[in-house]
Amino acid sequence: MYILTITGNSFLVFIVILSPQLHTPMYYFLCNLSFIDLCFTSSSLPKMLYDTFSNPRRISVTGCLAQMNISLLLGIAECLLLAVMAYDRYVAICSPLRYTTIISWRLCRSITVIMWVVSFNLSLIPTFIKPLVFCRGNKLDHVACEILVVLELACGDLSATKFFMFVQSFYILLLPLIFIVVTYICIINSILHIHSAQGRCKVFSTCTSHLTVVIMFYGTSLTMYTGQARFSSYLKYISVSYGIVTPVLNPLIYSLRNSEVKGAFKKTLTNYSETFGDRG
Repeated sequence: MYILTITGNSFLVFIVILSPQLHTPMYYFLCNLSFIDLCFTSSSLPKMLYDTFSNPRRISVTGCLAQMNISLLLGIAECLLLAVMAYDRYVAICSPLRYTTIISWRLCRSITVIMWVVSFNLSLIPTFIKPLVFCRGNKLDHVACEILVVLELACGDLSATKFFMFVQSFYILLLPLIFIVVTYICIINSILHIHSAQGRCKVFSTCTSHLTVVIMFYGTSLTMYTGQARFSSYLKYISVSYGIVTPVLNPLIYSLRNSEVKGAFKKTLTNYSETFGDRG
């Protein structure tokens, strides 16, 4: 699955970069999503695979905290990016004539910078609020260093950290999800005004890939981080879902269901075969 994740997401990134017809805001954000999935999986899965075939299964405190903060950073970035991609689809469907004016490249770059700055700051705030000191053993009931399970080993009063996590879950998970739901209500309302059934299907098909990814990612993330006072053993299997399964499925969903990506891939193969054929 890790090999498929690396291959699939790298494929999407290279196809978007190499194909001029895919140099649009929609595929720019998709390229960012594949990059996040690549890094998110690589932050924990190689160590997990190594632990599977080694004994004892150890990680340093520094390595564990680094893994925890990197996964938080990338998880927050993906939440925000999925909301941005929903807005991109909303403008493309509800205001197609103004799309290039509203979703300009300047706006795309600004959104990217803001997304990463916000994600970086929010991922480090729990550490700044109260640096973690460990005194409750050294065994994690998990396959990776997620913040919920790491806090189970921390000493002292963690109420401020856990309160911030609750607030963070609201702003990073629930608010973007509410925004996405409202956006899709507006999209569906706009689609219903299209008289042709074929036209409605064609327009909505541009949203199905994004909607599928949103359901997979937010469904598991909300279960993991909303309303959890303590870490439960069964949650580690849910984290495997959004940490491993979702990143491997994202490129498959976007490439297999997207005729433009498949067309760009075929065109790239044709161009390269002709280039190497001429050299031969």
